[in-house]
This record gives sequence, structure tokens and C-alpha cells, in this order.
Amino acid sequence: MSSSMSGAATLKSKTGILDLSIPSLLLLFLILPAIVTGVSFGAWTNWRGPGSDGVSAETGLIDTWSVAGENLLWRVDFQGRSTPVVLRGRVFVIGRAGEGVDKQELVAAYDAATGQLLWERRFNVFLTTVPFPRTGWANPVVDPETGYVYFHGVGGLFVCLDFDGKTVWERSLAEELGRYSGYGGRTHTPVIHKDMVILGSVNTGWGEQRPPRHRFFAFDKRNGEIIWISTPGGGPEDLNTYSTPVITRVNDRDLLVGGNGDGAVYAMEAATGKPVWSFRLSQRGLNASVVAAGGRVYASHSEENLDGVSMGRVVCIDATGQGDVTSSHEVWRYDQLAAGFSTPALHDGRLYVVDNSANLHVLNAQTGVLIWETSLGTVGKASPVVADGKLLVPELNGAFHIFRIGAESYESLSLVKIKFGDRYAEIYGSPAVAYGRIYFATEEGLYCLGRRQATAETGDGANSDGSDSPQATGSLSHLLAVPAEIQVTAGQPQRFHVRALTAEGGRAPSPPVEWSLEGLPGEIDGEGNYSSGSVERAWAGHVVARAGELAAKARVRVYPTLPWSQDFNSVEPGTYPAEWIGASGKFEVVTLEDGNRVLEKVRIARGIQRSYVYIGPPTMSGYQIEADLKAISHPRRIPDMGLIANRYIVVLEGNYQKLSVHSWASEKRMYQSVDFPWEKGVWYRMKMRVDLDDQGKAVIRAKVWARDDAEPDDWSLKAEDPHGNAQGSPGIYGQSYADIHYDNLKVASTP
Repeated sequence: MSSSMSGAATLKSKTGILDLSIPSLLLLFLILPAIVTGVSFGAWTNWRGPGSDGVSAETGLIDTWSVAGENLLWRVDFQGRSTPVVLRGRVFVIGRAGEGVDKQELVAAYDAATGQLLWERRFNVFLTTVPFPRTGWANPVVDPETGYVYFHGVGGLFVCLDFDGKTVWERSLAEELGRYSGYGGRTHTPVIHKDMVILGSVNTGWGEQRPPRHRFFAFDKRNGEIIWISTPGGGPEDLNTYSTPVITRVNDRDLLVGGNGDGAVYAMEAATGKPVWSFRLSQRGLNASVVAAGGRVYASHSEENLDGVSMGRVVCIDATGQGDVTSSHEVWRYDQLAAGFSTPALHDGRLYVVDNSANLHVLNAQTGVLIWETSLGTVGKASPVVADGKLLVPELNGAFHIFRIGAESYESLSLVKIKFGDRYAEIYGSPAVAYGRIYFATEEGLYCLGRRQATAETGDGANSDGSDSPQATGSLSHLLAVPAEIQVTAGQPQRFHVRALTAEGGRAPSPPVEWSLEGLPGEIDGEGNYSSGSVERAWAGHVVARAGELAAKARVRVYPTLPWSQDFNSVEPGTYPAEWIGASGKFEVVTLEDGNRVLEKVRIARGIQRSYVYIGPPTMSGYQIEADLKAISHPRRIPDMGLIANRYIVVLEGNYQKLSVHSWASEKRMYQSVDFPWEKGVWYRMKMRVDLDDQGKAVIRAKVWARDDAEPDDWSLKAEDPHGNAQGSPGIYGQSYADIHYDNLKVASTP
């Protein structure tokens, strides 16, 4: 990693080695309060800034800079497309790194004053088709209260890191909840509200969550427990969207407002996830995030409008309505403005909107009337930021603009083009403004811009909601059972509790609760302690909490201890095991002519044929999985079919007649294969296992043989991964150009 900065002597600090030339001493003096006090005034803790509107109150920002060094405080080698966040003298970024088998997503922390790398965490990408250049899509968010940093990876890994980069908790959203991940790579950014971190995504789970929907999940920011799940809309028109919701205060309650995969904007109670109102905007899913202030919500898109009028629209929505609302709550609209990716900035009665062709439009926020516009380049992805009377806005093809803005006019102060080899560097992320400086990431590097002799007093001051501790005011009106979604192993004790809320969404003291079970084995006591006892099969049901007229349910799946077996003869035809994730719409049990029942994966009329099905918790390790598989005869096509263990997939490739193993479908990071001729219409037995050594290397073994033959002694395929997946759900895989049958599935501890 290279770093460009001025420097002479050095000094130890809590954030590392600081550069101490005379200009840097001044810089250190300005940053030091952030390092020492650990509070957050002047920080940039989420991707759209303190007010989630793309606005900073910082002053003394630069007018011009250059890659040669003018007002460039530091630059470090880095590849990413997200917006940095800044807190307590540190800059946090998400990106990508590595070549070949070393390709990974990463989260890193840099010293805000010097650019020194303080820590870095790298994560494997698994069970997704997102290509390497699109990893690190979502923006990080850092909590001013705890200092925790939250990272959402393209494959669905959702991780909470402490201020020094150590894992506090993690959730695998694909394996646990059926979170969808497609080739496009669009990944949602988390939002922090009081003691919760909230994330949206399209998922297909179990029970009432089998149908694919764009849902919102609220996690306890300290331990990762799911507090509530909200399904405000209908079937998504796009499975890959990335509109980030915002929190806004309306009618004395906090609302979570965001775009949805079904093309609508939804408002939900932030405390409970309960839908409040909706506004249909587009024929397709929404990617640009909304901006909210003063009881109004501003939203944009670039797809077909519902009324067939042109493509693209910016709207101002009255956010004070109740119930389902549509055009009756539209304050104004601006048509034929296709702003589908960049999120507007809202400042001083003006809305700054960048369209897909990188044209900047400035609208009157009260009336929607165009004030002025200009061209930024050719492709608009990054979102603009207003600070110190200036507009900071990148363009995708390496351009970074600084404008001076007035009520009716603008002046271009600076345009710098950043090269990456023989082309311009991609810039997807937006600037972050903190401590009188500008931070932004590109695929070419991470930049810090500012004056070397800054004079404005800066620092981090308190900016925290606290932990949302219980309050006695207000009457009890809502009850949540927490954790709202969980997987447990038979015999593993699990404690449930309730979250009591007032009508305004404030915390209330917990009332006496009656606990009961619905569709689950075992018992639960009066304190919410649940134990399934010993079970021979998996269960899916609910834990129910009641307090007077109020009731709440938690979704629970219980798994027996290993070994497991499933021959599908006890599963009703037309269904699949209730506890499985990812099977909805693509798998069902069928009865063969001999009366035996098997699981069938069918070709679907439209959409992606590739399917990952998870049949156990993502924390499993030390197991092997085996099953019978058969490709149904088709005149021209042969499917791919296989098994999953520890986030690796062993596949019988039909068209290529190979047996292969991989973990990341679109990047053959550790892909290995052997020639393996096989036939349609023949039952094969497949077995796989994953072993890890003390250095974290994984060895994946697989064998396949005709089911009617004896099991071979030798493994058919053996592969190694220096960055081993230590755990993961067992499962089945299919890419069905033709139908596939599965039978006699077994999961057992590794011998």
C-alpha cells in the first residue's frame, strides 16, 4: 500500500503513528479532540451524512485540488465503490482486494489525519454470482454510541465489528433468511436507529415468508438478535435493488421510509416495522434512496412511470398521511428526469438531483420548479453532497466536481479527472465530509482533501440517541417477541423476551407475559425460557407471547442433533420440508411410478434457474453430506446438480461432463475440477466433506458413483482453499436446464 502525504517526525497516538511536520502538527491539533473524546459532532457516520440528506455543516473546505498534491492531504491504494464513514478520527471503508484465490471483500479503518492503515478485515465471498468488481457495493455505517461498524457483503454476510475491527456478531442472511443475491451485485446499506440496525433486502424464507418479497429486518445493534421483520409491499419487480431507507420524525413518531423492489415508497413505524403508508412510483424496483425533511419525502427513479408518461420522475410526497396513499399525497412531480441511482441532496429549499446521464438538476424543493442545471459528464451514479456553500459531486468516469452554489446560480471551482492505468477510475461512492476535510473512495485509491493550515475548530461532539432504554411514559400499545427469528438445535436452551412499546414508539416497561408454543415441540416457562427436548426431525413454528389483549410471535426452527436423514416419503407431494430456505417456487416433492417420493427441481418459466437450498444453521461445521441425484432426460440439455457444505458447492456439471468444486460462482477463486463422464436418467450417489487445519486452510473432498455400484474407496475430487470457510449450512444445489431429482439425503458428523 502506498501513501502520499507530507511528513517528518512521528508520534504515537491511540490511532497509530501520526505524521508531525509543522503543517501536520496543525492537522493533529484539529483531529486530536476526535481521538481523545470519542464523541461524534462533525463526524460522517452514515453514507448521506448527519441528517441523511447529503448535507454537512463543515466550513473551511477547499475550492480546488489536484492529484499532483494541491490540497491533497493523503491518498492510499484502495479499490472500492462505496462511501466512507468517519468517526473518532478514523475513516472506515468497504472494498475489495486480492488476485486469484486471494480475492475477497474487505473492511478497513484508516487514520483520518494521516491515512495510515489501522486495521483491515477480509471476508470470503460465497454462494453468489456477483463478480469481483461489484463486491463492496454497500456502504458501511458506524454507530456513534458504541463505535461499532456494520458491514453488509454482496453474498449476504452481515457483520458487526468493534472500533478495532474485532467481530462482535455476524449473521449469514442468505443461509438464515433466504436473502437474494444476483449477478448485479446491488446490496443494501444498513441504517442505525437508537438500539437497532435496520437492513432491507429481497428474501424468500419459510412459512409466511416463503413468497419472495422486499422485507426490512431490524437487528439489535449490540447482539444481532432480530427485533422485527416488516413486509410492507407485494411481489418485487426487481430482486436486486439498493434503495437505503431513512428515519424521519412525522406526527410525533419516527418513521422508516424507503424505496422497495415493487416500485413503491413505504413508510413504516421505526420502532415496530408496522406499515403506515405507501406511494406507488415506478413499474420497476427503486434504487435511489429517498430524502426526507419537514413532513415531506423526495424520491426519484429512471424506469417506466405508472401512468405511462415518459421514463423517470422526481416526486415530492406528503409524509403525514395515514393508510394507503397514492397520487392524492403527491405534492409535486418533475417528469422526464431519469435519476435512478444517485440520491438527491436537500439543502436550503433546493433539491440537487443527478440523473443517469450525469446531468445535475437543481429544483425548488417546495414547488419542483427547475432552478438551474448543468452536465457533469456521461454517467451519474454517485450522490451529491452540499457543504460550506459548495456542491461536491463525482461522476462515474473519474471526475470529481466542486461547485460554488447560490440561490439561483453556480460556479465551477474545480474539475479533477482521476486515471486508473490507461483509463479513468470508476467512482460510485459519494464524498464524506468531516473535520473540515473531504474523503472519497474510487477503484484507484482512497482520498483525503483539505487545507494543510486549517483554522476551523473541529472535533467529535455527542450525537447519540442512547440505547433507547425503557421509559414509563405513555400507554402500552404494541408487543414484540425477541428474537423475532431464530434457529436452535434440539436441547439448546433459548431465552425469549418481549419489547413493550407505546403508541409513539417509545419503550415501555415489560408487562407480565404468558408464553406458549405454536407448532413446536418441547416447553417454554413463564420467563420465556424455551427447550425443545430431544427431537427426531426438524420443526418450524412459533413462540407466542401474550400480555392482555396484545400478542406477538417469534419464528423458530428447531433442528435435531446429527445425524439427519430425509427420504421425502413423509413429505406431502407438492411441498418440501418446511424448515428449508431457498426452495420456494423451484422445488417440490413428487411421487414416482413405483410409489417412492423424491424431491424434484423443475425448470421455471422465467428468472434464474440456479438455486441454493439451505437445510441447516449457518454455524454448522464438522459434518459430511450425501444424497442421491438424477438428471431427468431432456433431448438437448443436461442440468448441473450437487451438494453444499461449509459454503462450498460440489457440482456434477452436465454440459462439461465434469465434477467440480467452487464457492463463488462468478469468480473461480478456488475452482477445481476433474473430468467425470455421467449420464442422464441414472441415479448417482454424491458425498462431500470439508476439513480445516489450524492455519485456516480447508480441504474439500467429494466422491460420486452410480448408486447401484459399491462406494469407491478413493475420493473423486480433492481441493484446497487457503482461505477456508470455517462453517456454513448444508444444502443442495441445482441449475436446472432440465429437471433434477434428489433422494436419500443424509447429514452426519465427520468420521
